[in-house]
Amino acid sequence: MNLIFDFGNVLVRWEPERVFLPYFGGDQARHWYFWGHICDKHWRDRIDAGDDTQTAIRQLQERYPDYAEAISLYQTRWAEMLPGEMPGMRALLQGLKKNPNYRIYGLTNWSMETFPAARQRFEILQMIDNYIVSGDVKLVKPDPQIFHLLLDRYHLDPADSTFIDDNPDNVQAARNLGMQGIVFHGADDLRFQLGLHSA
Repeated sequence: MNLIFDFGNVLVRWEPERVFLPYFGGDQARHWYFWGHICDKHWRDRIDAGDDTQTAIRQLQERYPDYAEAISLYQTRWAEMLPGEMPGMRALLQGLKKNPNYRIYGLTNWSMETFPAARQRFEILQMIDNYIVSGDVKLVKPDPQIFHLLLDRYHLDPADSTFIDDNPDNVQAARNLGMQGIVFHGADDLRFQLGLHSA
């Protein structure tokens, strides 16, 4: 069985609210408005797909000058948004790598401007040797093309592959291509989903 892991909020914690919520004085409404309407998913996907972060930030600041300082934090305080590994996942991954029934791969939406530093910082990311980063290939999940690229590059049979991601849309995209899909809800739930009750 091929197990394909997303990275953010599956292997390492991705919590931008650690930076932006305090910046907005703890105001949840202002924070989520900013994240949903200014630094929104479309904008973040552009960066994950390889757009230059500094250019993307400058363009967004020109559109929303009142939020210029907040927008800059996306780059200047990026490391603080990655506070650590997801609990229990290093031990689970170590066990899976020792099990001959499993082969481990990665597929992540991540800018190549920040991914190398994150991989160097987190040992759990170094445990996956075969992976695709969106910023490297200029494609982002849930685009089927990035899944096809992973399957083709590593000669994987979709029917023998399980994709694990915290985003249900990405999981559904994998299922549409004939893979099994698991929406990640923590290490214990994943262990259960994989039938590793005693692992």
